[in-house]
Amino acid sequence: MSEVAEKTHYTESELAEFEAIIQKKLAATKNEIEFIKRTLSRQDDNGTDNTALGSKTLEDGADMREKERLNQSAGRLGKFATQLEAALIRIKNGTYGICKDTGKLIPAERLKAVPHTQQTIEAKLARQ
Repeated sequence: MSEVAEKTHYTESELAEFEAIIQKKLAATKNEIEFIKRTLSRQDDNGTDNTALGSKTLEDGADMREKERLNQSAGRLGKFATQLEAALIRIKNGTYGICKDTGKLIPAERLKAVPHTQQTIEAKLARQ
């Protein structure tokens, strides 16, 4: 019987496909971060602040909550962008798609869904 060797690395064309996915997600993430920054700095504000005294306090509270929510979103997006950039580095250094825990190849379907992952689903579940 002939044994089929288990695949240990992705081909250049497969890596190019993953890189394209990552670059697309990274560009979208950076665009979203920039949108949040513009929103927080009110660069897109049309200058029509409500100056009515009765609702001003309520609006200030709502504005603070919204700014806090946007800051949290920007933080999460920044972390995601960093993870995507690290995945691009792993592509360049030849370690992309290899589980950091098991050393096995992470299935392509998982990498397409979660391109910054460094673990197989089995390794991830085992750590929880």
